[in-house]
Amino acid sequence: MKNKEIPQDGGFLEKVNIKELYYAVDDEGKYTTGISTGWSVKTEALNECLEFGEDRIAAAKELVIKGSKSPIVYYMEKSRMDWATLADYVGINSVIVRLHQYPFIFNKLSQNTLVKYAKAFNISLQELKSI
Repeated sequence: MKNKEIPQDGGFLEKVNIKELYYAVDDEGKYTTGISTGWSVKTEALNECLEFGEDRIAAAKELVIKGSKSPIVYYMEKSRMDWATLADYVGINSVIVRLHQYPFIFNKLSQNTLVKYAKAFNISLQELKSI
């Protein structure tokens, strides 16, 4: 991208007075940097990604309310984690963490294990047990 082509579409970044640094090529073909106030294509992609994430969170919440999944599934989606990341945060094997998504197993977890999950999600133990 040439320096003169750095997008200046505004959008979310402009609203919060943030600018992005882009690498571009100047008139002599040398790499340089330029400031952008936003790029509409990037904003659309981010918005779609966020909407997709919100849909996943809503679906997870519905599963927890129906009683087919434990609150771990909802908070994992809300925290934008996957099983491996959650397993790393709580220090438990990912296979075991996956088993904790089932309410009948989740309800038998020790206080110590629940505290690990609450800390991983940065919520209270009370919040973890109820949605």
